[in-house]
Amino acid sequence: MLQPRPLTLTAIAAACRDSLRLRFDYRTHDGTSSIRTTEPHRLVHAGRRWYLIGWDVERRDWRTYRVDRLDPRTPTGPRFTPRTPPDPDISGYTSRAISTSAYRYQARFTLHVSAETAAERIAPTTGALEPIDEHSCTLRAGSNSLDELAIYVTTKGFDFQVHEPLELVEHVRTLAARLAGATDQYRSRAGAAGVGRAHDDEASRPSRGTES
Repeated sequence: MLQPRPLTLTAIAAACRDSLRLRFDYRTHDGTSSIRTTEPHRLVHAGRRWYLIGWDVERRDWRTYRVDRLDPRTPTGPRFTPRTPPDPDISGYTSRAISTSAYRYQARFTLHVSAETAAERIAPTTGALEPIDEHSCTLRAGSNSLDELAIYVTTKGFDFQVHEPLELVEHVRTLAARLAGATDQYRSRAGAAGVGRAHDDEASRPSRGTES
């Protein structure tokens, strides 16, 4: 895993502290490079990576940037008036941004375990957890694949319900039927074996009125 250089983290932290605009070269996941100008708000560490939360000046929206993919340009500036952050819970906002918002499908599940228990298996970079009560929580996760979402939540080992999107609800229903059908032949064999044993037991019993 690529780690940002200490000088990069220092430069970003200083720009956040002093409210100085920051220009940097940025590489997306597919290798596309561009120059971004942002009003940096805060550095957040999540899932062993550093992220910069900032207001993208050209795109006029809040964005989340992976720090290991950016190279700051100097000098920084000019100064800006800090904006109200997109969410008071910046850590939660970051988790949702990197695990859900960037994907085609944005899913919502109910897990029948506490948020603390779920967090032992679900990293903030792959899903955002919100407690419901002591025994259940909401999981929000994103992917470009319905199969990936279904497999992801199933393999965590928790009982769950899927609520949205509707495409995922239908997909999980189809997968459940397919998986159930994969074991039908064994259920049929087990049923036949049970019937056979019942006949054998009946045949071995002495008839009424017959001395044993």
